[in-house]
Amino acid sequence: MTDHNPTPAIPDDVPTSVVYDMLADTATNLSARYVKLSENATTEDERRRWWNKVIELRDARLAVGAHDRDAMITNIAVWTAEIRLLKERRG
Repeated sequence: MTDHNPTPAIPDDVPTSVVYDMLADTATNLSARYVKLSENATTEDERRRWWNKVIELRDARLAVGAHDRDAMITNIAVWTAEIRLLKERRG
């Protein structure tokens, strides 16, 4: 992946099982960021908003079929972009 393009360049010869692992890792990374934001929230509404994102992310990850490579790659790209935005926001 490059810093300018959030869509990961995953060659076709990479097994789908590896792409699935990448999906899970990306979701875990983003979820951890949401949890931390929830824990550091200054209001109950803010805490609940971040926690809802954790739940939505979990549901989105579980909705991706184990053989749906295109959906995996799309979600990896979207979640990677969100991770970058959260990093920039923090900086």
